[in-house]
Amino acid sequence: MTLTVQDSAETRKLRHAWGRAGKRRRTISLLLVAPLFVYVLLTFMLPIGMMLYNAVENVELMRAVPETTVALGQWKPENPDELPPDIVFTTFLHEISAAPRNLVGEAARRLNYEVSGYRTLLTSTVRKLRTMSENLSEEGAARRFMAGIDTRWEEPAYWHAMKRASSTYTPYYMLAAVDLGIDDAGQVVQAPEEQRTYIDILLRTLKTAAIVTAVCVVLGYPLANLMVVASRPFSIALIIAVMLPFWTSLLARTSAWIVLLQREGLVNSLLGYLGLIREPLELIFNTTGLYIVMIHMMLPFMVLPLYSAMKGIPPHFMKASASLGAHPVRGFLNVYLPMTLPGVGAGVLLTFIVTAGYYITPSLVASARDQMLGYFIAFFANTTINWGMASALGIILLACTVAVYFLAARTVGVRQLAGLK
Repeated sequence: MTLTVQDSAETRKLRHAWGRAGKRRRTISLLLVAPLFVYVLLTFMLPIGMMLYNAVENVELMRAVPETTVALGQWKPENPDELPPDIVFTTFLHEISAAPRNLVGEAARRLNYEVSGYRTLLTSTVRKLRTMSENLSEEGAARRFMAGIDTRWEEPAYWHAMKRASSTYTPYYMLAAVDLGIDDAGQVVQAPEEQRTYIDILLRTLKTAAIVTAVCVVLGYPLANLMVVASRPFSIALIIAVMLPFWTSLLARTSAWIVLLQREGLVNSLLGYLGLIREPLELIFNTTGLYIVMIHMMLPFMVLPLYSAMKGIPPHFMKASASLGAHPVRGFLNVYLPMTLPGVGAGVLLTFIVTAGYYITPSLVASARDQMLGYFIAFFANTTINWGMASALGIILLACTVAVYFLAARTVGVRQLAGLK
C-alpha cells in the first residue's frame, strides 16, 4: 500500500515536470515565430485592413457639417422629388459658413463624386455666405436665401446626394469600382453608360494577364526543359540569361525596349535591312508593344518554377516508359507532363498575379486604351488623392487574385503549388 501511494506521488511529479517542460517548449516556439507573425501583421494584414477601411470610410461631410449630417439622417423622403425640411437648410447654412476652409474643400470634393459640379456649387455658395447678413430665423428664409445664391439648391438631386454622403460608412466606392451606384430612391443601379469604365478596365487587365501568362507557358516550358537536359556550360549560360532581368533595373529594361521597338529602333532597322518590311512597324505605345515587353518581363517568373519542378524528375522515368514500348509523345503526356504540373501551376499563378498588378511597364509602353487597373489605382492614389476609389479598385484586384489562387489550388493542389508534394 505504501509503495502504491509512493508510485502515485512519483507519477504526479513526473507528469508535472513533463507539463512544465512542454509549456516551456511551446513558449520558446511562440517566441521564435513571434517576429514572423509581427512582420506578416505589419506588412500584410495591416495594409489590407487599411485598404478595406479606406474603401468604405466616409467622414468628409461629418467633419465639415456634423449637425447637418444628423438632420439629413432624420430626413426620410417619400419620393425622389422631395426637398429636405427647413431645419436642414438652416443648419447647413450656419455650419458651412463657419466651417474651416480645408474641411469645406474635402466635403466639396466628396460631394462632387456624387454629382458632377457639386464642388463648384458648394465653394461658390460658401464664398457668398462669408458676407451673409440676413436673418434666417424665419421659416423658409434659409431655403429662399440659398435658392437666391444658386437655383440648383432647389433641385432635390443635390440634397439626396448630400444625404448619401452624410453617413459614416458608404458603399459608394465599392459600387463605383464595378460601375454601379445608388439613385435618389436608394436603389442600387447601373452607372450611366458614359461612366461605365472600370469593368472594361478590369476585364482588359485580366485578359492581358491571361495572354501574357499563356505565351510565357508556351515559351517557358521548352526553355526550362532545355535548361535541364543541356550540357552544364550551356545550362549555366541559359540560367544566367533567364536571371539577368532580375539583376537589371525595371525602369532600365522598359526604357531599353522603348529604344529597341520605336520606329527608328533596332528591330525596325533590322527588319528593313532584311527586306521584310517597307515601312517601319508600330511596335511601341500600343497593344503589341505591351505584350512584347510584358512577356519579356514575366518569362523568368514562369521558367524558374518549371525548372525547379523538372530538375526534380529522375531522367530514367522517360527511359523506363520508352523501354515499355510507349511512344515518346505518350510518355511525355502520361509521365513527364503530369509530374511538371506543380511547376506549371506555380508559374502560371505567379506570372498571372504579377502581371495583373503591374503598373510601371504598361504606363510607359502601352497606349491610353491599353492601361491596366494598376495605372488607375496609382492615378487615384497619387494624382486625385481619392483614397476611397484607389482602395476599392485595389480590393477588386485583390479579390480577382484570390479567386485565381483558389482556382489554381483546386486544380493543382495547394501542396503541389508550394512544392510540398
